[in-house]
Amino acid sequence: MAYADNVFIENAKDILENGTWDKGQNVRTRWKDGTPAHTIKKFCVVNRYDLSKEFPALTLRRLPIKSCIDEILWIWQKKDNNTKNLQSRIWDAWADGKGTIGKAYGYQLGIKHQYKEGLFDQVDRVLWTLKNNPACRRMVTSLFNHADLNEMALAPCAYSMTFNVAGKKLNAILNQRSQDFIVANNWNVAQYAILVHMFAQVSGFEVGEFVHVIADCHIYDRHMDIAKELISREPLPAPKLTINPDIKDFYAFTVDDFELTDYNYHKFGMDLPVAE
Repeated sequence: MAYADNVFIENAKDILENGTWDKGQNVRTRWKDGTPAHTIKKFCVVNRYDLSKEFPALTLRRLPIKSCIDEILWIWQKKDNNTKNLQSRIWDAWADGKGTIGKAYGYQLGIKHQYKEGLFDQVDRVLWTLKNNPACRRMVTSLFNHADLNEMALAPCAYSMTFNVAGKKLNAILNQRSQDFIVANNWNVAQYAILVHMFAQVSGFEVGEFVHVIADCHIYDRHMDIAKELISREPLPAPKLTINPDIKDFYAFTVDDFELTDYNYHKFGMDLPVAE
């Protein structure tokens, strides 16, 4: 059965049974009707996925894999901050009149920095290091630029990636300050697992471990019934990820170069409100 499902179920049960509510506090998030969106949370949830064994796609409900990939390419490959260039509408609520989310996400990755080897942005610096100095322990990217926080529509949730090569395998850690567990957990897991696959393929490595660290892992009050329904389901076999093997340039990948095969999942059929 899918390992990602088992991780999801264990995390959800732990949050529901042992989490801490923020009711009584003045929370920033609101539902569309203006009601405060309260959460029950666990601090510092850490999950590990061996990408060499299985692709971490949830089967408890369908993972929209193409939309996940589209967003990760929008941020990491295109280094974009305009929601008009994103196929899904997940960022529309935070966009300004021009469609941008300010100096956030892709904008930060596109800023060039001076290194002794030359002028690189964060993505190109990691790709260069993987090919030229894979033993390096400084392959880190960060979107949490304090100087620009006041010009971001939303402070980055998934804010840091650390890459590390062990033998022939590329490993990575995703640090996330906050996560809407029911809405975004498997979305984030899948898309950053995809990112590790892409970096590994164009750099000549095999995929290794993907570690996901979530500081504030929470379930919203209006998601309680949905969470209980999902964790009651029986996990199905994990699908297989297929990537176009001919792509050797990170900037040549498109959404069509990825496919999940043998993907069976439970129908969802429930309204899933998103707090803003």
